[in-house]
Amino acid sequence: MSRLAAAFTQRRAAALIAYLTVGYPDLEASLEAVPLLVDNGADIVELGIPFSDPLADGVTIQQASFAALKNGVTPARCLEMACTLRARLDVPLVFLSYFNPIWRFGPARFCAQAAGAGVDGLIIPDLPPDEGGELEATAARHGLDLIYLLAPTSTEGRIREVARRSRGFIYLVSVTGVTGPRETLPPDLPAFVARVRRAATQPLCVGFGIATPEQAAAVARLADGVIVGSRLVQIMGSGPGWQAALAACVRQLREAIDASSSAPAG
Repeated sequence: MSRLAAAFTQRRAAALIAYLTVGYPDLEASLEAVPLLVDNGADIVELGIPFSDPLADGVTIQQASFAALKNGVTPARCLEMACTLRARLDVPLVFLSYFNPIWRFGPARFCAQAAGAGVDGLIIPDLPPDEGGELEATAARHGLDLIYLLAPTSTEGRIREVARRSRGFIYLVSVTGVTGPRETLPPDLPAFVARVRRAATQPLCVGFGIATPEQAAAVARLADGVIVGSRLVQIMGSGPGWQAALAACVRQLREAIDASSSAPAG
């Protein structure tokens, strides 16, 4: 069983997937943050490769991405960091990148080096399945799971296609829009998850807009994984003391998710 598959079977509750932007607020902080995320309950870590035009991301991650680029963070530096982290940690590591940086690096070269660094999967928000065949095949040759996204507006045909081709898990975008904390979860989220569940056998993980323990618990009752990003990036950029705040936030999310598994349905 792969590390990514095992992450969804080792806990009775939903998996907690934590995102950070590599190089924000600096590379040293990223190296420090990932073990903190894992020690406090994250099951999978998404390493965001900074890009100059992150269309699916809200202000928080856009600003973090721009700052990381100013810090000189490149895909090559992200690969180096993944290699360093893999030597320290055994949790699944997933790169989240827009397609352009991978295309410029060379997809075959990127997949080979990502696999060599111990990365387990790729999430590419701007790569739909009808354009992903070549990268999908390349990733598979190197043992990388290419994880596709679905949105509430996805057609039944798109859902079936992603259910057939996504590996590792399926990333469900909770809202039509960009990343970023929101006060409430969309009321149609249960119906959206149920639509995908009817077609898919892979774990379903929900991201975009999840920031509080209460929201994480609500998502955990619906899905197999809870993805939190912008809130964690905000904390990392908050200045001195971010380490303790990050640890506390992840620990609270983990506790809420675990508690949701024993809560009565309703």
